[in-house]
Amino acid sequence: MKKLFAEFFGTFWLVFGGCGSAVFAAAYPELGIGFAGVALAFGLTVLTMAYAVGHISGGHFNPAVSFGLWAGGKFPAKDLLGYIVAQLFGAIIAAGLLFLILTNQAGFTDLGGFASNGYGDLSPNGYNMTAVLITEFVLTMFFLLIILGSTNVRAPKGFAPIAIGLGLTLIHLISIPISNTSVNPARSTSQAIFAGGDYPAQLWLFWLAPIAGAIVAGFIHKALFDKD
Repeated sequence: MKKLFAEFFGTFWLVFGGCGSAVFAAAYPELGIGFAGVALAFGLTVLTMAYAVGHISGGHFNPAVSFGLWAGGKFPAKDLLGYIVAQLFGAIIAAGLLFLILTNQAGFTDLGGFASNGYGDLSPNGYNMTAVLITEFVLTMFFLLIILGSTNVRAPKGFAPIAIGLGLTLIHLISIPISNTSVNPARSTSQAIFAGGDYPAQLWLFWLAPIAGAIVAGFIHKALFDKD
């Protein structure tokens, strides 16, 4: 249960901090943090919670990460369901609180995209399904290679959260204009639930591509880079 609560709180912080920065601060009049600020916010959520609770649960905070670590031989299959459920609960509750805060703003009219992920008309810059699928697959694959490499027994100790947090920041800098950056099915699901419209119908891509990319990375690391 400690591991599941750690995953719950870690994923909550990722969505509340990362998506919250996108919803409230990205385009704030005159002082908006922009894409770079949102990218940094996502990286900081993972970095801080990896240090806070990573030693308890491994600091996944993302169903794709759990699948990737399983494929890399670092996580037992029997724990996948519990971790994913905890991650989804954390993400959805965080999104619910963001929804509650936003809708209580003076002069509130609509949610807009609510930091949701999408392709086609729902992509920030109009990228089609193929472009978003490739982007999410490749970026999640490299995210898992960073995670698996920096947490390997031969890697310098204590620095993994920094590498992982900066890796996620870089991923967002690349792909916010393309898909609004998922690489995390729980984060995509929580926002789409509240954004509604056509966003839930596109969720399949933001489960398929990140999980597939993560599993491929797990096999690559296990075959090429892991300790003999």
